[in-house]
Amino acid sequence: MSGAQVSRLAQVQIYLGKHWRLFVNERGWKVLLFAAIISAIVLPVLGGNMFVYTAETFQGTFTLVSACIWIGIFNSIQSICKERAILKREHRAGLHMSSYIASHLIFQAGICLLQAGILLGISAAFLHYPAVTPLFGSTMLEFFITYFLVTYAADALGLAISAIVRTPTTAMTVMPFVLIVQLLFSGMLFTLQGPAALVGSLTISKWGMNAACVSADYNNLENTELVNTSVALQNIASREGYPLDGGQVDALLEEYYQVSVNEDYGHAAANLAVDWGVLALQAAVYGAAAVLALEFVDRDKR
Repeated sequence: MSGAQVSRLAQVQIYLGKHWRLFVNERGWKVLLFAAIISAIVLPVLGGNMFVYTAETFQGTFTLVSACIWIGIFNSIQSICKERAILKREHRAGLHMSSYIASHLIFQAGICLLQAGILLGISAAFLHYPAVTPLFGSTMLEFFITYFLVTYAADALGLAISAIVRTPTTAMTVMPFVLIVQLLFSGMLFTLQGPAALVGSLTISKWGMNAACVSADYNNLENTELVNTSVALQNIASREGYPLDGGQVDALLEEYYQVSVNEDYGHAAANLAVDWGVLALQAAVYGAAAVLALEFVDRDKR
């Protein structure tokens, strides 16, 4: 390709054709099979109380979002670094890296849409999605969009990593560390404060979980800890000599409930729009980072 005579849009079209040929000839459909396998593995372990109790819902959304991130990064983590030598030659011949990355982002968007559909379809066989008032069309549509955006943002992150590192081996070495950061700073395993909370706000996992919990109307589910606390307080109040009556128990439970409410999970269209917007922004930022990294590919002497 003589990139000097080819427009940016034409280059995008040329590379879209190349991605499709590679998808067909190198069995790229395996990423769809991988998404189905991951879904089939993780979904049976989610309890039937997901979307009923808060603890089970929190754990379940964490599992689903983690699966989306894993699938997304796996899609693209080696896609650029394995053809780095070819890119160097074509860049010198006039290839615009913005066109090259745009072609990847467009093609991967189609893959991620299919994978989100696979995850939603398989999950519907194992889970009873919440029958709450939808914020955008339908609850199933909301979860589909969330699964897609999380997978796509992770895919874009994989592209950025693949553009920065120089070999597929290095990319696969980095991948576990990226996944660990996404898991640790999601807010699921630990309560994040200070600098850790700031890092958490930069993760895909946090915003994916936020979006899923908003659609699930998390704050109005049966609060697992509240139920356990209620049983304990009722047992105390029933014992002779303990200074608690029914009214005091109710007051304590109400106070506990107010403290446990997470405003980020409020069932509001504005909250969901913000979560989706951040995920889309992250995908755009990672795509831009991939372009910037490849602009310096000519300096790679190795």
